[in-house]
Amino acid sequence: MKRRQSNRAAGMAAADPSRLLSTLVFRILSCPHPSLLAYITTPGPKGQQNKAQGRPRDYSLPEKMMLRVLLSLPLLPLLILSFLFTAFSYNQRQVYIVYLGEHSGTKTTQEIHGDHHSLLLSVKNRCHSDAQYISVTNDDGIPIYILRQRHGNLFSTATRIASMDLLHCSPMRKLQSFRYWCCIYTAKTEMGEVVSTFRSEGRWSPHTTRSWEFIGDEEGLKGSERNWLRSRAKYGKNVIVGMVDSGIWPESESFGDKGMGPIPKHWKGICEEGDAFNSSHCNKKLIGARYYVKGYEAYYGSLNTTYAFRSPRDNDGHGTHTASTVAGRVVRRVSALGGFARGTASGGAPLARLAVYKVCWPIPGPNPNIENTCFDADMLAAIDDAIGDGVHILSISIGAVGTPPKYSEDGIAIGALHAAKHGIVVSCSGGNSGPALATVSNLAPWMITVAASSIDRAFDSAILLGNGMTIKGQTVTPYELKGNESYPLVYAGDAVVPATPSNVSGQCLPNSLSARKVRGKIVLCLRGSGLRAAKGLEVKRAGGAAIILGNAPANGNEIPVDCHVLPGSAVSSDDAITILKYINSTGQPSATIGRARTTLDVRPAPVMTAFSSRGPNRVEPNILKPDITAPGLNILAAWSESSSPTKLEDDHRSVAYNLLSGTSMSCPHVSATASLLKSMHPHWSSAAIRSAMMTTATVRNAQKGLIKNAAGEVAGPLEYGSGHLRPTHASDPGLVYEASYRDYLLFACSSIGVQMDPTFPCPESPPSTFDLNYPSVSVSNLNGSITVHRTVTNVGQWKARYHVSIVEPSGVSVKISPKILKFKEGEEKSFRIKLQVDGSKGARSGEYVAGSYTWSDGTHDVRSPIVVSVA
Repeated sequence: MKRRQSNRAAGMAAADPSRLLSTLVFRILSCPHPSLLAYITTPGPKGQQNKAQGRPRDYSLPEKMMLRVLLSLPLLPLLILSFLFTAFSYNQRQVYIVYLGEHSGTKTTQEIHGDHHSLLLSVKNRCHSDAQYISVTNDDGIPIYILRQRHGNLFSTATRIASMDLLHCSPMRKLQSFRYWCCIYTAKTEMGEVVSTFRSEGRWSPHTTRSWEFIGDEEGLKGSERNWLRSRAKYGKNVIVGMVDSGIWPESESFGDKGMGPIPKHWKGICEEGDAFNSSHCNKKLIGARYYVKGYEAYYGSLNTTYAFRSPRDNDGHGTHTASTVAGRVVRRVSALGGFARGTASGGAPLARLAVYKVCWPIPGPNPNIENTCFDADMLAAIDDAIGDGVHILSISIGAVGTPPKYSEDGIAIGALHAAKHGIVVSCSGGNSGPALATVSNLAPWMITVAASSIDRAFDSAILLGNGMTIKGQTVTPYELKGNESYPLVYAGDAVVPATPSNVSGQCLPNSLSARKVRGKIVLCLRGSGLRAAKGLEVKRAGGAAIILGNAPANGNEIPVDCHVLPGSAVSSDDAITILKYINSTGQPSATIGRARTTLDVRPAPVMTAFSSRGPNRVEPNILKPDITAPGLNILAAWSESSSPTKLEDDHRSVAYNLLSGTSMSCPHVSATASLLKSMHPHWSSAAIRSAMMTTATVRNAQKGLIKNAAGEVAGPLEYGSGHLRPTHASDPGLVYEASYRDYLLFACSSIGVQMDPTFPCPESPPSTFDLNYPSVSVSNLNGSITVHRTVTNVGQWKARYHVSIVEPSGVSVKISPKILKFKEGEEKSFRIKLQVDGSKGARSGEYVAGSYTWSDGTHDVRSPIVVSVA
């Protein structure tokens, strides 16, 4: 309601240049579908009721039906038109986004209105002559334009058009014109203002206390030194962090506002009301909250409010967890269920302000809250509002599932580009699809992409086998076996019901275990298919006494702990094999599981997690992704009290704080660090903040050895980017690599051949993608030699003299000139990096090899990784 009132108040004013994204959406619906949108009148057999709304359908004149249009006047400079259509050949309605770039912000709403009318006519005239005419009306049924419907490739010949509606548009943005999908391809190729057209996908999903103390240890800080940066940065005071996620649980102690000052004057956001959420839930800490559901509803139908709040309230827990990791207040004596990880919880920037933008919603099904999905249209609308609201940082623990889209068809990349233009730092999770190569997501160079690594904390639970051997396990389940007695031990693969597929027989999938074979026993289950916590639920269903969850070889030694619904422990892949061999060696295997305890100072740490997605970059291999790594394994943070610790439907427990693992957890550590740097250096650009974190990251663990991965191998840049985050070092990086909005547009011209801004034509020969002034160097398919160019800026407070040192990748020679750079305060200097294949060193074709170069002045070490694949 508040949003509508403020929109009407704007009236005929010039479009607000601080608002970047406007979404114009129309729906073209045909075939009846079981999940219908609550606000759409869908045609169907006469008299049949719309299941979502109960309105009668009428197909009496399918070829002549009027199109009712609700469109918005784009107040925001960046124009995104989203279209939803259905042809007879498809049952699913689909939203399409037409990205038009950015306008100057100087036009009035009437002028923009006129532009869209002209654009409509222009597009209409490009439709094929064999198309039939369809009438378009405004809200009162008055015809406005006649559009032509094309028959052929895009629609079936008998396509029925029913109605149209708008996503993410408020009344002040109404525009009675639109572009019809049948002509989008023509517009895309013949009209310069159309940058790209792509479908709003549900391919996006969330990537899911000790960690900040461990980061200080990793930097070599002791005692009060650990708090130096946060103190100097005033704990992020008055920096506003926008959380694009699943919402927030506002009652959590982590979001209290005691002692906080007035809300920053530049803040323009709102506290949007909805289910179990009103304006009083916002405060001086949580200063804004919005939700975006129409893209989701266009695909799945009306939101089922029996398992989700139609409001900014978080029913999942993911958004609450990430928000408190970034900026949660200091809360003492908290722990996970069972008292694990007990201590003081705090976000990295505890006095930063939070603005929540809920875009992720449950996937309908038997257990809908297990996984959320997030649609492009909803995310673009959220990023649009966040930019206009006045955030300084955007934290987005969401990523694409499957093949990543190119930048011009990537909702997060488009939004992040315009955020970067306004100086907003965008931090994104890299994904949880490791350890396979080329799985990392969020690949644009104008965002920070974060990998995940461990901290120095474990939750030890010893497993004593019947042969006297002790296996080190981990768990945070609050349940224990009775006494110290041994229980019979069985491998799940030997206790399945008939017809269970052999390739998953040991994985304790739902309804796979025979109660007769597992009752009263400890069951060894293997990871693979299915959810970890659900495996414990299956053991309990079948009457098992406890679960031992064994890693698959790909998971190595990494153990994400779970709050199982019965006693249990998890073990590494090697230990799982040891237990299985023991079971097979005796006729009566037995075991007992000891009580778990929290253990600190575990070594080595950090270790790269197996789940963390790896490079190379599939969209543009000449940009190294991920950029950096941060803690993401078994992180304790606030939780939604409407979600159980496992999120399983049959788990009815409630917790205020929960342990979670994923790059979703590492991303907010980087977002918090960016908040501190923004507070300490308010005039630094988003590129400078990213550079400061990357060039000061370390590739060594807290014990000064090289960082390894979960398999025990030395990790590299394809896993951790520049290395592990060191916030205090990042506050004084010495030199930074700057990049501007123009640089990013040139990069897009070269990388994907797309003009991302209609006001900035691509030159005939844009700079090579590896020449973007990035803090790392990545060159794919090197054949012979190339020269890469970089420029650094002195952000120190005095004159400086830097010299370079080089670690060459195997089989590649590296020469940098000049070798010495002398700076005055604020001065820029450029240098060249010549990379040449050295045949004598035998680099193999297609192999990725890594090295680095470091600029040093005796105080600062400005390190950049080099990654090369040889042709």
